[in-house]
Amino acid sequence: MGKDLIKVGMLGMGTVGSGVVELLKRNSDQIKEKTETAFALTKILVRDPSRPRNIELAQEIFTTNPDDIIEDPSISIIIELIGGIEPARDYIRRALQSGKYVITANKDLMAAHGEELLSTARENKRNIFYEGSVGGGIPIIRPLRHSLVADQVKRIVGIVNGTTNYILTRMAQDNLNFEDALCQAQKLGFAEADPSSDIEGRDAAYKLIIMSGLAFGFYIDPGQVYIEGIGKVTREDIDYAREIGYVIKLVAIGEQLPDGLALRVHPTLVSHEHPLASVSNEFNAIFVEGDAVGEVMFYGRGAGSLPTASAVLADMAEALRCIRRQAVNGVIEGAKKQASLIPIDKLKSCFYLRFLADDRPGVFAALANVFGDEQVSLDMVIQKRRVNNTAEIVLVTHMVVEEAFNRALEKVISLPAIRPNPSKFRLLG
Repeated sequence: MGKDLIKVGMLGMGTVGSGVVELLKRNSDQIKEKTETAFALTKILVRDPSRPRNIELAQEIFTTNPDDIIEDPSISIIIELIGGIEPARDYIRRALQSGKYVITANKDLMAAHGEELLSTARENKRNIFYEGSVGGGIPIIRPLRHSLVADQVKRIVGIVNGTTNYILTRMAQDNLNFEDALCQAQKLGFAEADPSSDIEGRDAAYKLIIMSGLAFGFYIDPGQVYIEGIGKVTREDIDYAREIGYVIKLVAIGEQLPDGLALRVHPTLVSHEHPLASVSNEFNAIFVEGDAVGEVMFYGRGAGSLPTASAVLADMAEALRCIRRQAVNGVIEGAKKQASLIPIDKLKSCFYLRFLADDRPGVFAALANVFGDEQVSLDMVIQKRRVNNTAEIVLVTHMVVEEAFNRALEKVISLPAIRPNPSKFRLLG
């Protein structure tokens, strides 16, 4: 039997930390009953203990010194919710070396240094739990870690960033431009004051790296992942996509291909027939394809105070069970090999292309010649809008290697009749 009372410390009490405290006040008895373990949150690291908070706590629970938690031998579990790389990385490393279990929702840290910290955990016969780092309230780490362990995962496709999904949904449904949709997202709390990590695709890439490490068994260098944000998506592109049966989403894709591993994040035209097309607003969804289970999808709120707090406390419950059952090294992941990713220009996609051209005879023939020279086959061509002798042309290709398409695109842009800066997006295959 483990300890009579297991003490828990928490580093940080921002949005998610406040949700953890709120959920503990609401459901603490339920967690104790289900884990058959008594526990107590005894110390919380904050910057300013005197700051007014929505949740009432005894003043002595707060500290500004991380050592009061990390070096306290009576605390067995540490929940890290301060975010960022440092000092979170140092705090977690020291906590593991002190023999504590660690729970984190820190996607940046787990994507960039997860393998290093997991190695430290293995050395000290402890574990890091990080369910909240990817899907917020959506369970995805545990299914990849346990439920699908007998499957060979072939593909992960996900909408894993609520900010960008909300923006693209409002652009599509309310005819808002990008700036207005972003402003609305910020007012509602779905976007940060500095939304660059979301808008530029880094947040989604970090989550993809974490999922892919579990699914494919590789450690992935974030610098190898192709990332493209949603800043170039326009209402015109959204309207054209709808017309041809698609919706534009920021999609994270991880695939185990015959030639190796491919990871990428970019705006993508998703067919209305695909389950991801109906995922709207701040909701997220992750589509996993395995050789035995087939296709499964995980759907729900991918962020937020209480959804993420739910995942954090599920991890805490798992740590409580480990301590109660005296499970040493029971659920720690094995070491991963470092992956060398297939470059994006070697992958195959279908492409959507929208550009302006002089409205004069011979333009289509010139386009067909250029694409034909690079063995790029066209699936459809649309020309509808004409303004001041300028035509707007939209075309969709069949599947083609990206470097061949890019060569063709360079030649197209160099044609005298074609205007620069076309819109280019991939289709989900």
